[in-house]
Amino acid sequence: MTYPSSPSTPILVTGGTGTLGGHVVPLLRAAGHEVRVLTRRARPAGDGVTYVTGDLLTGEGVEAAVDGVHTVLHLAGGPKGDDKATRALVRAASGADVRHLVYISVVGADSVPLAWLRTKLDSERAIADSGIGWTVLRAAQFHELTLTMIEKMAKLPVLPVPGGLRLQPVDSREVAARLVELTLAAPSGRVPDMTGPEVHDLAALARPYLALHARRRRPHLPVRIPGRAGRAYRAGANLTLEGARVGRRTWEEFLTERAGREAATAAARRS
Repeated sequence: MTYPSSPSTPILVTGGTGTLGGHVVPLLRAAGHEVRVLTRRARPAGDGVTYVTGDLLTGEGVEAAVDGVHTVLHLAGGPKGDDKATRALVRAASGADVRHLVYISVVGADSVPLAWLRTKLDSERAIADSGIGWTVLRAAQFHELTLTMIEKMAKLPVLPVPGGLRLQPVDSREVAARLVELTLAAPSGRVPDMTGPEVHDLAALARPYLALHARRRRPHLPVRIPGRAGRAYRAGANLTLEGARVGRRTWEEFLTERAGREAATAAARRS
């Protein structure tokens, strides 16, 4: 069922200039919707996208951002303060005519005892308790975030391999497409998690990266994640192995495509 909002009513996107937002905004425009992006720095409008300045952590400009909006897609996030930012957005949305609040969360938000995941869970709860129609999608780690981690590890003389830690990285473009689908539908509550098609340990994630970049293989250094978080990771609490919406693009396909783009860019600079 299509959500009954007019394409002339803008959809507000927080985090619209980030990795996920960079995929979501063009998809919303392609579907014929005006888009309003909340950003901390002023940007010129263009191609059906307007930018409003505001700060979710201070609340400045948030009420103006939600004014005249029926649907909000909340993508903004960081290493800390997500719960505070979400509560500010919920307060502003509750006083406006917002009818659907869509949020991107993280697989394991309620089962891995880490502070930043707790902020994701608290954000989910604030949205669910808002009285506004809502949809929450939890996703696994994006390929881009996984790559950043592997790149840092590859610079070390040995490859640290936390015992029992597995990841199922997912393509951010596929998550974006799913979010747009959910945003343009009726509020759905908590929907099935979205994950990548494969589960890897860190050594398996590093191997194709090292091969593509002609890096020598690193000796492995087994390490143990301590405490409750370590037990949760070893138990697979950060994974969704059943009932997930599974993406199609694999980690190796992502790496190969990215390496191809980098090679083409380098060749263009030399010519």
